[in-house]
Amino acid sequence: MNDDRGLNRDGTIAREGSLSRVQEGFAPAVAAARSRITEVFGPARLDSAYLYGSVPRGTATPGVSDLDLQLALHDEPTDADRADAHTIETALDRAFPQIDGVGILLTSRRTLLSDLERHDAGFFIACLCTPLLGNDLARQLPRYRPTSQLARETNGDLARVLPRWRARASEATTDVERRALGRVVSRRIVRTGFTLIMPLWGGWTSDLDECAELFGRYYPERAGQMRVAAAMGRTPSADPAALTPLIDDLAPWLAAEHIAVHGEKAPRP
Repeated sequence: MNDDRGLNRDGTIAREGSLSRVQEGFAPAVAAARSRITEVFGPARLDSAYLYGSVPRGTATPGVSDLDLQLALHDEPTDADRADAHTIETALDRAFPQIDGVGILLTSRRTLLSDLERHDAGFFIACLCTPLLGNDLARQLPRYRPTSQLARETNGDLARVLPRWRARASEATTDVERRALGRVVSRRIVRTGFTLIMPLWGGWTSDLDECAELFGRYYPERAGQMRVAAAMGRTPSADPAALTPLIDDLAPWLAAEHIAVHGEKAPRP
């Protein structure tokens, strides 16, 4: 494995996480998540479960990092599935002070393996998710390379989310809401900035600071803004003035540039 660029020896993108990398302080939360998901969803509903984010990468910060999970269900998620996931999220968040929030994504197995999601949700499972329960769907997915197609299908839809971000920003009334939005916006911007230059650099990373630094090599005139976004991704601000330049300036420019370079992501139903 080429650790410098996140690649396997054959040039494909290496899976970035592992249960062996979970730090000792987060191991009880991961074990509890495995137990609760098994108990609540069971084999009748659950095909497989995965960790993603800083916890399986071994870079989580106690009291700051959240616990992120992806569940692949046999069928399309229902309201009951979402309610059960929310119950697990709440219980784990209350039980483990070392994690700052729990997020569970629910997706059907069919969607994750579909042709439409091959270079988006499929890539997410195969390269960014760490198996926790069940059969690993990555075995049924291709090996991925840092191509323009991957850039387009993972982040070629930034322009579509901008109206929702602006609406949420105008409706946010509490510091908690503003920080939550700032975290989402800044991280998405940094990831999109990285995938814009990913094929030129020829590798993969999920580290926010590294993403911003690499982006700055190719777009030095926007490097300062991207560093600000990376900082907000780690420590979101509740100050509306910190978020406005990202939503109103950097993100629109980035969305247009990404489409100009890689094309627009295929629309979803």
